[in-house]
Amino acid sequence: MARSLNVLRGRLLALRCCIVAAALSLTCLAPPIAAAQTYPNRPIRLLHGFAAGGAADTMARIVSDGLSKRLGQPVVVEAKPGAGGNLAADAVAKSAPDGYTIGLVTGAHAISGALYKQLAYSPIDSFDMLSTMVYYALVIAVRADHQAKTLADLIAMAKAKPDALSYGSVGFGSTHHLAGELLNVTAGTKMVHVPYRGDSLTVTSLLAGDVPVIVGTTVLLAGQIESGAIRGLAVTSPARTKLLPNVPSVQEAGVAGFDVRTWAGLVAPKGTPADIVKRLNTEIQSMLADPTTKTALETATGGEVRGSTPEQMRALITSEIDKWSKVINDAGIPRI
Repeated sequence: MARSLNVLRGRLLALRCCIVAAALSLTCLAPPIAAAQTYPNRPIRLLHGFAAGGAADTMARIVSDGLSKRLGQPVVVEAKPGAGGNLAADAVAKSAPDGYTIGLVTGAHAISGALYKQLAYSPIDSFDMLSTMVYYALVIAVRADHQAKTLADLIAMAKAKPDALSYGSVGFGSTHHLAGELLNVTAGTKMVHVPYRGDSLTVTSLLAGDVPVIVGTTVLLAGQIESGAIRGLAVTSPARTKLLPNVPSVQEAGVAGFDVRTWAGLVAPKGTPADIVKRLNTEIQSMLADPTTKTALETATGGEVRGSTPEQMRALITSEIDKWSKVINDAGIPRI
């Protein structure tokens, strides 16, 4: 009898231990589930890596307003300029993957993956992609009194005197810089790159006659082109842009296959819960479909709003790294 009671007590004790263990397991699982269900319950940081007041900053503030309305929490913009956006990207990559830090990246994000020998993060593997937002072209321009009336004229001049012509851009490793190098590669020219610290400085230098050619954003140069102070020779997209309908594309000017469009999109740190990534992607698509936000982004960039799935954005960045790696190799640009 005593032996039977001892066996029964042992079985009851074992059952009790199993119940306690199961309860503890559920308790451990509870916080992530609760966090996902209540997300977001505090402000979200939106980092970008460029100067306050520039195109990226303007886009970030448009996005901040649109997402704040949809998520019910403030989305606070934080500019962390430096190294072509790399400092901000590194800060996002090293943030907690909880959905409360996201980043705005541009085409320079993929260029960094091609140009730098070693980064403190992976442009692809350190992030969960959220969505692309907008694509926009650049424009190759000269001062109104320049001898070149068309891009074909400029190419002929550059071929006649290799290394004699220079072109300015917002900086080494920028999309603007590599657009000029791609033109060198595809058109067989040897224009020399001159880096500046910002789009506005390239315009000032062009108007002052310090540099004969620049590659700049269409939205920045549109007013100067319309006023007649600057001549737009070609836009870098395959077709003409709405903002500069009278400026032909590089392809129209005879350089087959030329296509350079920079872009902007949103990312989160790798490991962000899948349901939070899905929620953010859903709200981004809703925001981009809103006519007010769409118009604001297209006005700020002179581009075309286009969202994506996280998978599509990851494929874009992968293909862009491959594309710019080839341009860098063909142009003989030393990697950093």
